[in-house]
Amino acid sequence: MSYEIQPHNARPAGIWNAGGARYNEISRGIADSIEHCVQRLDPQPGEQVLDLATGTGWTSRIVARRGAQVTGADISADLLAFAAEQARAEGLDIRYQLGDAESLPFADDAFDAVISTCGVMFASRPEAAATELARVCRKGGRICLTTWLSEGNLFKMFRVMKPYMPPPPDPAPPSPFEWGRTERIEELLGRDFELSFEKGISYYRETSAEAAWERFSGGYGPTKALAESLDDDRRTALRRDFIAFHAQFPTPLGICVPREYWVTRGIHY
Repeated sequence: MSYEIQPHNARPAGIWNAGGARYNEISRGIADSIEHCVQRLDPQPGEQVLDLATGTGWTSRIVARRGAQVTGADISADLLAFAAEQARAEGLDIRYQLGDAESLPFADDAFDAVISTCGVMFASRPEAAATELARVCRKGGRICLTTWLSEGNLFKMFRVMKPYMPPPPDPAPPSPFEWGRTERIEELLGRDFELSFEKGISYYRETSAEAAWERFSGGYGPTKALAESLDDDRRTALRRDFIAFHAQFPTPLGICVPREYWVTRGIHY
């Protein structure tokens, strides 16, 4: 068991750290999809549940309110610090642990259930993360994941940012949005889990497209870290393109972006 973040994940950890406490605002924006995933996991009082890639702990708090014994793991120490503070403030007994999804610091069969809401899909080495999911979930236990669709609006938001990112290494790492295809999820998890899929739509609402830029550039690690890495001209151009994308979804009260995802539930063979 490793309690350290692997060297190749040090940079991703720094990117997610960039959001800090304001990442909780991002979680609020996907709260509908988180509730969906928790419902399908159906955690029971007293069960040992791992919330993998917990971020600021939104999912872990919902599961804990159902009476489960929850552990939240993430590569981001800063997000975990906020998660622990928030759990204390709400009177919830949740254990938070720095943990790399590709090499988790937990024993075999440690959990009755594992949940990850738009988290494990961002692991750098998905095969390793899938193996760890199976290792720490007991036989007969279950997993429940939400993953953004491979061609959905969250993917398209990343496509807006891509021209401003540095070139990827060669060979490029796999896209996290590969987890948005059920065929790929079957490849990763089907050997160890009996899988079922259900599609959902998360509705991201803001008062304006400009408010979406402020939200993401202030609290979403990939957007904030990217914006801070650019010179003034390119940051201005990114802001323009990001706002233009979100402005495609107007309502009489602001914007509402439908973002499709899969809920995957797996029963461990």
